[in-house]
Amino acid sequence: MTKTALALLLALAVAPALAQRKDCNELKAEIDAKITKNGVQVFTTTIVDKDAPEDGKVVGTCDGQSRKIVYKRGEMPSGEGMAKPEGMAKEPTSKQ
Repeated sequence: MTKTALALLLALAVAPALAQRKDCNELKAEIDAKITKNGVQVFTTTIVDKDAPEDGKVVGTCDGQSRKIVYKRGEMPSGEGMAKPEGMAKEPTSKQ
């Protein structure tokens, strides 16, 4: 019984050290890919500090939970942080 309790206590003490610290850009790329795969064509994901007010839905945390990734569906006026679906990387050109 004491060996089991000791093993459990040791496992709980080590668990936080085993938690991986995810890079924000890597996580953002994974989230962008999942959103695009689900058929959303126009959206924005933005990396902000954990204390920053979010204008959208928090869809992930990164850098040891010191930052968060905020998702907003639809076009942002500045286009900053806009994810483009595959095959639409180039801007259309118009002929006049």
